[in-house]
Amino acid sequence: MGLIKTEEEIVRMREAGGCAAFVLDEVRKATKVGVSTWDLDQKAKEVMASVGAISSAYHYGAPSNPFPSYICVSLNDEVVHGIGKKDRIIKEGDIVSLDVALYYKGFAGDNTLTFAVGAIPEDTRRLIEVTRSALIEGIAQARDGNFIGDIGYAIQTTAEKNHLGVVRDLVGHGIGRHMHEEPQVPNFGKPHTGFRLQAGMTIAIEPMFTLGAPKLRTLEDGWTIVTADNQMSAHFEHTVLITKDAPEILTNLKNSSQSNLL
Repeated sequence: MGLIKTEEEIVRMREAGGCAAFVLDEVRKATKVGVSTWDLDQKAKEVMASVGAISSAYHYGAPSNPFPSYICVSLNDEVVHGIGKKDRIIKEGDIVSLDVALYYKGFAGDNTLTFAVGAIPEDTRRLIEVTRSALIEGIAQARDGNFIGDIGYAIQTTAEKNHLGVVRDLVGHGIGRHMHEEPQVPNFGKPHTGFRLQAGMTIAIEPMFTLGAPKLRTLEDGWTIVTADNQMSAHFEHTVLITKDAPEILTNLKNSSQSNLL
């Protein structure tokens, strides 16, 4: 699939984005104290099956180390790739990142949300809010004629002026018939550098910030990536279409017809 999507492909990408947004919203609504991350993963599996979507996370990396969950459920210092586990119970004061990536009618949708369960400290609340703001700032730069570096610079400067760590080891990506396509979309950069953006491209923008240093480590499961200093992290993501005008968020509930199917 080319970097520039056809009108028909964009219609399908919009449908896939709406489906991913719907699944994410359903799992978010199921997230509460006492629920396990396995419960949330199974909720995602159930909702995907009911609307004809297929998880792009499940068995990703096979055969060497297949990812065992249908979505990524990451808590607190877990930056990405948290695995659903029956003994990983949501508690008051946790922050939860839900990363839903799926295929719907042959096209990919990918989105992430971080939110608190109950009361949290002010610095953690601010971490979440600033990371969400950085996503908005990054999306605003996803315009025809701009560059990948413009997106990264907007995200990076949002973090740095708020004294937060910017995760550099993990990046956003192009997206289409495959979950991961070119180009890579880092959360740092210099203006007017890197890949030039063109109308018809679809990319996943996903800032990841930390309260402490952005250095990471991977747990023994080979998947879960956490902050090396065990400080909190937050992660937001949207799949975005670049147009001749303003960028369009494809992972938007308004694009979802699934809510009428359940």
